[in-house]
Amino acid sequence: MADDQEGVSKSMTTNAWCEILGIDRPNLETAARHKEANTFARLLVALLERGVPLTLLEVAQRFEETGVMPREVALRSLKRCRPARPPVYRDGDHYALDPHDDELSLWAFRLGLRPPKVAPLRVVRPPPAPRPDSSIALTVAELDEAWTGEHVQSWSKQRTALAVLDALGKPLRPAEVIAFVEQRAKRHSLDLATEFVRKNSAISTLEDGRWSIRSTPDAQYILETAREAVRDRVEMLRRHAATRTDPAVTEARIKAAERARESRAAALAKLRRVLLYGFPKRQPEAVALVDVQTRALRTLVGDELRELGALLDVYDVIGALEIRALLRALSYDPGDKRLAELGPPQKTKKLNKRGRTLTITPELLIKGSCGISRPLGDAKKLAEYLKAGQHKKLRRRLEANVKSLHALYQYGRLHGCVRLRWGFLDERIPAPWVDRAESTLYTLKQAALEADTLLEIVTGSAPGWSDPWSRARRVEVHREGWQTWLLDEQGACLDPDDVQLARLVGPMH
Repeated sequence: MADDQEGVSKSMTTNAWCEILGIDRPNLETAARHKEANTFARLLVALLERGVPLTLLEVAQRFEETGVMPREVALRSLKRCRPARPPVYRDGDHYALDPHDDELSLWAFRLGLRPPKVAPLRVVRPPPAPRPDSSIALTVAELDEAWTGEHVQSWSKQRTALAVLDALGKPLRPAEVIAFVEQRAKRHSLDLATEFVRKNSAISTLEDGRWSIRSTPDAQYILETAREAVRDRVEMLRRHAATRTDPAVTEARIKAAERARESRAAALAKLRRVLLYGFPKRQPEAVALVDVQTRALRTLVGDELRELGALLDVYDVIGALEIRALLRALSYDPGDKRLAELGPPQKTKKLNKRGRTLTITPELLIKGSCGISRPLGDAKKLAEYLKAGQHKKLRRRLEANVKSLHALYQYGRLHGCVRLRWGFLDERIPAPWVDRAESTLYTLKQAALEADTLLEIVTGSAPGWSDPWSRARRVEVHREGWQTWLLDEQGACLDPDDVQLARLVGPMH
């Protein structure tokens, strides 16, 4: 008991989850009053506060201690809020956090536990110049501000022409007036057939066909109303602009976010990754490993498992089915390493209104995503090999299993999701091991379009192990509106969901 209390006390001062997030240890009593704090958010805060896995009963007890809600009510609410969803994972009866999950960082921001990653940019707008009197002629700068990118077709032809003649200060041909307006406004009412023939018109047509402003008192009054209309429009646009984000600020924020994503993607690309497959699941006596980058395989059986710790220590990311239970069974502490859970992110799928459900298994996702007909070996056969000491057959089957996990892992990294295909179903499920900053097929297609290059892809089933690019072919990325298409050399459109590998190649021409 003393050891347990010492461990809890230590976690309260050295909170690894908060250190990875770069935040101070939160206080549930304070954070629970935040406007974004629902039951799931309070669960996150309770876990961050303690820094160790907790049962729902322990979390409910903490809710009662801080006055959030009574324990019985809290326990019911916690069970209903789907507690075992990212960034929370369930390990037995305990719930813990994945501090590397983007969702946890986002929740920390929403709950006010960390500042924004990109500091807001402030632009000081100069105070507007005093409004000129209506007796002062318009300027080209005023028309630029009032009309550029706007619609002025609701303005009368006379008022539009008056504003141009007044700003330029001389008679103009109709085509010159129309050209001036078209350079600025999206739409307008003027055309070459326009004539000002009314007796009280403020515009007259000279003998050479040019338009000119009359010098009568009525014309002067109409001209002053046109000036006021232009200046009213300028003031309205300025008021609206003050309530909108400045385009320069928006562009600066986008560029800053892109730089941050590129920097994060470069850092993630350097991480060494390994995938494991252990058998039996509860008490592994054999483990197959594959280095994700080099595709190097290694299988440890029996006493060879003593080497596992040293092998895993050099990696930054470890992935497997039920990864946390597997590492615990292997007595390996991952510390602050990234853990990639390759099990189904979603356990079941409702098929119809009558409640028929499909149980989603790793085999189903590997088949649907990678087209491997027998993705994982029969557990009974593996047990026979292990019991009979047929280690050669055991190693070969375990390596085949970890190769299937490698195919699923790489498919998820390329698409950001895995594919569920069963009967009439063909749906996408987000892959939890993919970071938002990592390059995917979408970003590769955008890069190919910007650089005018081709993509080299492998489609169909999972690529061969010894030479994964042996079935590669080059495709062109075609964009139509917001959609992109992959076209092969014959111009046929390929299904992007069938792509298993992709990379940029040389220029298109």
